[in-house]
Amino acid sequence: MASIAIIGTGYVGLVSGACLADFGNTVTCVDIDAKKIERLKKGEIPIYEPGLADVVVRNSAVKRLQFTDSLADAVSRNDVIFIAVGTPSSEDGSADLSYVENVARGIGKVIASYKVIVNKSTVPVGTGRKVKHWIDDEIAKRAAQGEKAAREAAFDVVSNPEFLREGAAVQDFTHPDRIVIGADSEKARTIMKDVYRSLYLNETPYIETNLESAEMIKYASNAFLAVKITFINEIANLCEKTGANVRDVAKGMGKDGRIGAKFLHPGPGYGGSCFPKDTRALAKIGKEHDETQRIVETTIETNEQQKLRAAKKIESIMQPLEGKTLCLLGLAFKPNTDDMRESPAITIAEYLAGRGAKLRVYDPAAMEEAQWRLASIKSALYFAADEYDAMRGANALIIATEWNQFRNIDLAKTKELLASPYFFDLRNIYKPDKVLPLGLTYYGIGC
Repeated sequence: MASIAIIGTGYVGLVSGACLADFGNTVTCVDIDAKKIERLKKGEIPIYEPGLADVVVRNSAVKRLQFTDSLADAVSRNDVIFIAVGTPSSEDGSADLSYVENVARGIGKVIASYKVIVNKSTVPVGTGRKVKHWIDDEIAKRAAQGEKAAREAAFDVVSNPEFLREGAAVQDFTHPDRIVIGADSEKARTIMKDVYRSLYLNETPYIETNLESAEMIKYASNAFLAVKITFINEIANLCEKTGANVRDVAKGMGKDGRIGAKFLHPGPGYGGSCFPKDTRALAKIGKEHDETQRIVETTIETNEQQKLRAAKKIESIMQPLEGKTLCLLGLAFKPNTDDMRESPAITIAEYLAGRGAKLRVYDPAAMEEAQWRLASIKSALYFAADEYDAMRGANALIIATEWNQFRNIDLAKTKELLASPYFFDLRNIYKPDKVLPLGLTYYGIGC
């Protein structure tokens, strides 16, 4: 099996490192944050991801998974080096590659034998070539100074994009739909198959292509899913005006094998760390190459409007909001994560608070993050102990994230706790005929 270094212990890096160790590889995870490394050595997981802690602890116990803050040591001791650092959005929507460049140059300063350098971070098309240039540049500087080890340095760059869903990342990594390997070297492809040998033997589909195509596959996949979500949201909005029911429409569409049922669930818009960032980056790449991605650009704009539309719908029904108290259930952008990045709940909460409403909020995992994500409206917030505490005395219930525990709320108790019967189900997890008989006034999306 392969000896692997994972540079970056964020969401992608930690999940990838732990799961690759679970495949039988020896893995060293690297991070410049020494305090974070010490926590990981103690088995303390810095992110909320179901099942991840068990994988980390299990593989750490048998020394297949280790942690260090020394990039030089990790590069020297391992043959495959994954770059898994962040690529946040810049102000113009492009991906910030400064972290990737820093790591690539760090590798170039110490590499002394053949390595496979793997881009696991989501990066714009052409980044693989840049990584090669940055490493070569540092090797050349060393060679010019007469360093003998620089003469032995050799490497290939591979693009191996991740397709992990927050909340289901361990399952996604260990049971992927496909493995994408972008490389120009047959030697590198062979080594990457060894890295994923457990999956290769299970006949997981492998997509072997060049660097640029692998990088594009990641962006194109996420953009397409974002378009699909936005499409059904627009259809849901039209259903509300025409009397159609989007539940039935989506079901009818999803039975068509060419369309499929996944991602046809209307709501208040998408959020998270991937879709918003990747659609903006793809739109920027299109502009840079004079190939405007009109569908993607419209998707970005429409998604932001969808978030506001949900808040404005609540306002139109309950106006005026001044002096009213609202219960908001779900703050993370999706269930099974504490990630609130670009969550529709943020837009909704800020809008409602800006119209004078007080909010009683609760999320099973994101309460700590909410303290700073919602700091601008903190005076309007009450952080509840659970969903029923959040309902107490509120003039309306708003479900913004479809956590499982919100799917089976005691509706009779809900009616008793609320000061007025408004029930806004922004994820359509309840059917009106289950809610209305209890005296609650139900409002879904597109139905």
